[in-house]
Amino acid sequence: MVARRTRRGMRVRSTWDPSSYGTPTAYDDPAGEDPAIRQAAIEALGNWNGSVVVVDPNSGRILSMVNQKLALSSGFTPCSTIKPMVALAALRERIITPSTKLYVGGRERINVTDALAHSNNVFFHRLGEMLGFDRLTAYAQEFGLGERAGLDIPNESAGHYPLTAPKEGGIGHLAYCGTGIDITALQMAAVISAIANGGTLYALQYPRTPEELAVFQPVVRRRLEELAPYIPQIRDGLAGTVLYGTGHSAYHADLPIYGKTGTCSENGARLGWFASYGGEPEHVVVVLLRGGRMVFGPHAAEIAGRVYHGLALKESALQARSNYPSSMRSGR
Repeated sequence: MVARRTRRGMRVRSTWDPSSYGTPTAYDDPAGEDPAIRQAAIEALGNWNGSVVVVDPNSGRILSMVNQKLALSSGFTPCSTIKPMVALAALRERIITPSTKLYVGGRERINVTDALAHSNNVFFHRLGEMLGFDRLTAYAQEFGLGERAGLDIPNESAGHYPLTAPKEGGIGHLAYCGTGIDITALQMAAVISAIANGGTLYALQYPRTPEELAVFQPVVRRRLEELAPYIPQIRDGLAGTVLYGTGHSAYHADLPIYGKTGTCSENGARLGWFASYGGEPEHVVVVLLRGGRMVFGPHAAEIAGRVYHGLALKESALQARSNYPSSMRSGR
């Protein structure tokens, strides 16, 4: 635990062990990364204790991985970023349709779009109970939870998927905040890439030299054929997260962004996630923050929004440069 000072000057002990700040690039090797994308991610993250992973969802190429140690480590609770997978499972099993409204307390009933946008725990707790552990596990495994997401990436962890539902909270807790699951930022990028591209789970690859990049070819791990027809049915919820929901801080007026926030506590630390896709051309951006009280999903969404802004500026600069006369491009 760390000490903090109150308004009256008294020193008390914080319940949060890790610092929210650090030097996220300290141990990184950026060889092979897109330098402009990496710079946008570094500037967006600043000195927060976290990681930013940027992936091409249509090929599985890792374009940048800031704080590689954290992104590849043993994994963390996915918090509410588990909810899109749960929604897809429930839609595929015909437990709900996009128009189904479930009672979530008071006099309120909501559908899956608003449940995703506002990250409603009661809604997804009920879906988990209706799905049951075995069915939900089957879909989680289709998305690669419990498996390494990368292809021959050194030091990558496979994370963890439990053999049974958690004792505290049961399948409902697993379904709304990922209790019992450990997922890496790289695995999260693979999951959201499959949603972004319509149902293809790529092995993520990290070419580090010009020679490796020259021979790069996408590698398909599996095609989620049973889930693919239902992916369009959750996109409004992922868009709503950014337009009016928990990820509004990622909003970009000229750029459609789809995403899901996640906030929870684990082993004396708070976690803040934002798993997303958007941009022209399309990118996946995953932000993971770890630290104290100020760490939460909407803050991760804000950082992702800055990344997308940086990517948009890069694309604008490239477009403007391509429109210059050849004599100007060559410096003559």
